[in-house]
Amino acid sequence: MARFYPALEARHRDFIAAQKIFFTASGTATSRLNLSPKGMDSLRVLSPGRVAYLDLTGSGNETAAHLRHDGRLTLMWTSFDADPLILRLYGRGRAVRRQDADWAELRAHFPALPGERQLIVLDIDSVQTSCGYAVPMYAYRGERDTLARWAEKKGPVGLLDYWREKNQVSIDGLPTHLLEDQP
Repeated sequence: MARFYPALEARHRDFIAAQKIFFTASGTATSRLNLSPKGMDSLRVLSPGRVAYLDLTGSGNETAAHLRHDGRLTLMWTSFDADPLILRLYGRGRAVRRQDADWAELRAHFPALPGERQLIVLDIDSVQTSCGYAVPMYAYRGERDTLARWAEKKGPVGLLDYWREKNQVSIDGLPTHLLEDQP
């Protein structure tokens, strides 16, 4: 049975901390919906009403584009072990770029990860739990190092070139503003 909460409780925070993967979902009224898996040590609970994740370089930059145009964001965790549970956070998100005033303060919450592109901050409107009884069980075998090796090989200049080429516009043509100065 699904239950809603106005903010994260201690047990929700504990559940998030125990998971190795989470998913992001975003979109606009006219765009494709984007659903992305995230891993590594990239997420922090900042308060009962706010979480953030360090967004690493990827083939697209859909979430940032969607947040700029719509703002809605959902994060989801699901248990793949013996205790089934699905946890969703609904709210309004924003991308925080290196050139933004609050970058340094928010960035301090995270370890250094190769390929870091921006931060995504979610202000939570509601928290939902549901059973997860039909989610299969899987065993965690470790993190992939493919993205880290790729980003390290590219280096800072290569990543900047990649962002210019691949991360300025969403697949639906929405600008991401990743490299633009603060308006």
